[in-house]
Amino acid sequence: MLTSVIQQAIILLAMGWILTLNVRKSWHHPRLYILTTGFWFGVAAIVCMLQPFHVAPGVLLDARNGVLFVAGLFGGPVSAALATLMAALFRYGIGGDGALTGILNMILPVLLGLGFREGVSRGWLSIRALNLLPVILLVHVISLLVIATLLGAQERLSLLANIWPTLTIMVPLTLILAMILQDAIQRQKEQHKLQASESRLRAITAALPDLMFVMDEDGRYLDAMASRPSLFYPANDGFIGKRVHELFAPELADRFVRFIRNTLASNDTSRLVYELQTYEGLCIFESQAQVMETCGFDKPAVVILTRDITQRVRNETELRIAAVAFECFEGLIITDAGSRILRVNRAFTEITGFSAEEVIGQKPSLLSSGEHNSGFYQKMWRSINEQGHWQGEIINKRKSGQVYPQWLSISAVRDDNQKVSHYVASITDITQRKKDAERINHLAFYDGVTGLPNRRFLNRRIENYLASEHQDSVGLVFIDLDNFKAINDLWGLQVGDQLLQQAAQRLSQTLQQGDMVARLGGDEFVVLFSGLPAEQHRAAAQLEHVSHRLLTLLEQPYTHEGNLLRCSASLGLVVLTSRDHTPDELVQQAELAMYDAKSGGKGKLRFFDPQMQEVVSQRLRLQEDLVRGIDAEEFVPYFQPQFDYHGNIIGAEALVRWYHPKRGVLAPGAFIDVADEAGLMNCIDRMVLQYACRKMAEWADIPAFSSFTLSVNISAARLYQPEFITDVLNIFEQTGVDPARIKLEITESMLLNDMPMAIQRMQTLKQYGVRFAIDDFGTGYSSLLYLQQLPLDQLKIDQSFVRALPDDDNSLNIIKAIVAMAHSLRLEVIAEGVETEAQRQLLHLHGCQHYQGYLLARPKPAEQLEAWLEQQLFSDQLSTL
Repeated sequence: MLTSVIQQAIILLAMGWILTLNVRKSWHHPRLYILTTGFWFGVAAIVCMLQPFHVAPGVLLDARNGVLFVAGLFGGPVSAALATLMAALFRYGIGGDGALTGILNMILPVLLGLGFREGVSRGWLSIRALNLLPVILLVHVISLLVIATLLGAQERLSLLANIWPTLTIMVPLTLILAMILQDAIQRQKEQHKLQASESRLRAITAALPDLMFVMDEDGRYLDAMASRPSLFYPANDGFIGKRVHELFAPELADRFVRFIRNTLASNDTSRLVYELQTYEGLCIFESQAQVMETCGFDKPAVVILTRDITQRVRNETELRIAAVAFECFEGLIITDAGSRILRVNRAFTEITGFSAEEVIGQKPSLLSSGEHNSGFYQKMWRSINEQGHWQGEIINKRKSGQVYPQWLSISAVRDDNQKVSHYVASITDITQRKKDAERINHLAFYDGVTGLPNRRFLNRRIENYLASEHQDSVGLVFIDLDNFKAINDLWGLQVGDQLLQQAAQRLSQTLQQGDMVARLGGDEFVVLFSGLPAEQHRAAAQLEHVSHRLLTLLEQPYTHEGNLLRCSASLGLVVLTSRDHTPDELVQQAELAMYDAKSGGKGKLRFFDPQMQEVVSQRLRLQEDLVRGIDAEEFVPYFQPQFDYHGNIIGAEALVRWYHPKRGVLAPGAFIDVADEAGLMNCIDRMVLQYACRKMAEWADIPAFSSFTLSVNISAARLYQPEFITDVLNIFEQTGVDPARIKLEITESMLLNDMPMAIQRMQTLKQYGVRFAIDDFGTGYSSLLYLQQLPLDQLKIDQSFVRALPDDDNSLNIIKAIVAMAHSLRLEVIAEGVETEAQRQLLHLHGCQHYQGYLLARPKPAEQLEAWLEQQLFSDQLSTL
């Protein structure tokens, strides 16, 4: 019996180990756990039936009922049913008289186990040894009593005599099996809770935009978690177990260790901000450390929560910059998507007169002057909605009701979903700028003495006629007052000016709509008569008739303080029936005719004689010679130095010269007009630019040229060529010149040909460092508002204004206005054609600090310029000794 009992004990303990292993393996799969648990309980019951022990003659007992009780308790209904079914089938297979009773005897322990399980689930019972012991005892006692009903009297007495030894063995074994399973299940539940807790922790950590480290007091990484592994440096599988001194620069590593130890010493949360190079680039981190109370490591450790604050720092910096920028000199308006004003700056209040409190919540339409129709605003908003921005001139109204010109720029701000969230508008009061522009325009295109249009204005009118498709003719009358110089010398300049004013009034009386009279300078006038008959002979007759009237008017005495002054006139006439001439050529023809009239005596008029066209023939021959010279590469630049007020050389202008094989070195005046007419300037410009860039690249390392910039003129034919940008960049690349040391000079008048294209091409080259200057500034007729859109660096005052200094107040006023305009636009100013010290001093007095002209230096070939500059540098060095 003892041996059988021991075998039963071994079987139960072995099954306990198997069931414990099953709990660990299948706990996370509930269905599998139920089936495998039922299976192993069934196997245990069968094995117990295979190893029964004798308690009385003919009476065999085993531990199956204890196993089935435990199956009901820990396996649940399905597992217990499976185990019972397996045991019952096995018992039925054994057969015998007690088979049915044995099967029924298996049901009661299962029901008791399931009942105890229900009590535990309801909280009435708990699985403890003291609670289980009486139930297990009951299970075995009932089992013995059921068996006893099958025995005879003698066998029953023998069974009852051995009941207590049996119970003292079977009950503890069943209890031990139950407690083993309880411990395994409890451990598995706790492990599951720990894993769930760890999973939640890691999920929370992964969801946070942070990194979490565990580090010991020596700065050694013990664990790490992050939502973005790319923030680790190096990768997180490469630094666990390493100290910060192995990964970071010594200074940062020392800071980190002090940070950890301070946290451990103070037992309080500490904070550290630092920069670190990661796989995402240089990042700024903010770390907070807390002591780990129970760390489970060899040394004290801290938990460090680290957040990437790079974007936050950038945003804060941008906000500070934006706050400063918001208070700029331009008025700023910020609205919501519905155009309700949210914020304005101080400049807005100064410009409009409205305070922030008066406009916040209002719409910008309260500034509307009513000067623009709905179509204007529809076009403006269409540009904003389609392109994201709009800018242009607009007439708005101040709080006082005063209307004023304003430069308005509006941009749409879009959110992450590309929907408009705000609008930002900047406004600039351009009242004074327009007045300056109008004043400069008047000074540039009208005569200061008589108020008549000047030569520039006249040329524009002639150009307009030549470009039009009118069938009628136009006549020019060139007028020279015969004895004006004598009157001027005798009576003085003031009287001379008064006589010119009276002559201008008389000439203006003869004008009809479309006619104009201009003063070219001195005592010379030109009258343009439009609407003449298309037939040349009729046009000439009508022009001659009206010209005789002019002679009569001009011969009338002029009065001055009771004195009569007489001044006749000589007239040259030309009829413009052909559009093949330039304005200068036509005025020249009329001037030639005037000189022919003057040669015949005072008070005469003459028509232009076609025989005077010999000059034109000469131009044709010159054009042929230009083509030959381009092929022979006879065009090279001379370089005229440019100076500041202290005499320091700041650069030079490349001025084209023609090395003519017969006529010697020719200045541009001898050929430039003909070359431009013939479309040859593109080739000449390219030749000069390439030569100049090559020389500038050679001079780059010469000390005398260290702060040297080179100005090169670009003609209209060159600027608007389709391949202009590519060609210029190719020249830069071929010569190796630094584009930042090249300044391209463009005449103001050529910009009018196609202002948007000019702006676009200038901006493209500006990106490469090229600088730009407007040459001959003040002689054009463009709106000066365009200057704020042009990527300019410098304005060059035309030499015609400089040459008239210091005597001509009109020219001085123009120069003062140009300098003021340039300073308001933060542009440099340089004056060309400076030939006297008086001119330079006067220019300096009125704010022009850079000069170019014969007073300072004449244009020189490259070799002479090099020698001259080196000599200048040597002289400067000697002067400092």
